[in-house]
Amino acid sequence: MTHVNDLQGKTAIVTGASRGIGLGIVQELVARGAKVCLTARTPEPLDEAVRSLPEGSAISVAGKSHNPEHRQQVLDTVAREFGGLDILVNNAGINPVYGPLAELDLDAARKVFEVNVFGTLAWVQAVLRHPELAFRERGGRIVNLSSVTGETPSTGIGLYGISKAAVSHLTRTLAVELGPEIRVNAVAPAVVKTDFAKALYEGKEDEVASQYPLGRLGTPQDIAQAVGYLVSDESSWVTAQVINLDGGLITAGGTA
Repeated sequence: MTHVNDLQGKTAIVTGASRGIGLGIVQELVARGAKVCLTARTPEPLDEAVRSLPEGSAISVAGKSHNPEHRQQVLDTVAREFGGLDILVNNAGINPVYGPLAELDLDAARKVFEVNVFGTLAWVQAVLRHPELAFRERGGRIVNLSSVTGETPSTGIGLYGISKAAVSHLTRTLAVELGPEIRVNAVAPAVVKTDFAKALYEGKEDEVASQYPLGRLGTPQDIAQAVGYLVSDESSWVTAQVINLDGGLITAGGTA
């Protein structure tokens, strides 16, 4: 159940927020009372997402998540419009390659790490360094998007899993370094029904879902509600955790 208004007065940035899991997270934070800045590459879907939310609850800034100039623009906008920042959700990620590691194009591999790993760290660094956001002073909460593929190998998306394993360890390390003022956690979904993951289930959803003890794939709302918990005061003694959201898949011996 969404806890209405338990994030009243809080402000958030969600990257990769124009659709799918990112937009689901935005909707959850807004429902809990937060004001949110959405970021993603393309302006039109971002504008549409903001229009779908209650008036005055969200703003957007388009740009590439791993671009330093974009990050600076987002943070300056949040400082000007919201006056500070309480929550950072690093959702932006890519997976442009498929196939065995032995045949992987290394330039493509570098791009995956640039966005998924270094981009996540860069957002954290930028938020901490911004003189007007007072993130540490406000008791900042960070949630990173990892994946169950970072825990167990998955056919064809091995590099993506390796990058997400790095995100998981990055999360734990940041939590140790940034506490007690800042809490850092991650969620690690299995297959969620989004455009990003279509290649993993399209045309075979029943077959894929049969691996899951709960008998279905995830939804953006499943992930969003977990993020809502992790950025709320309900989780005030939770940090350095990577929470698997997988319908029991990994415990049952499955792979994403």
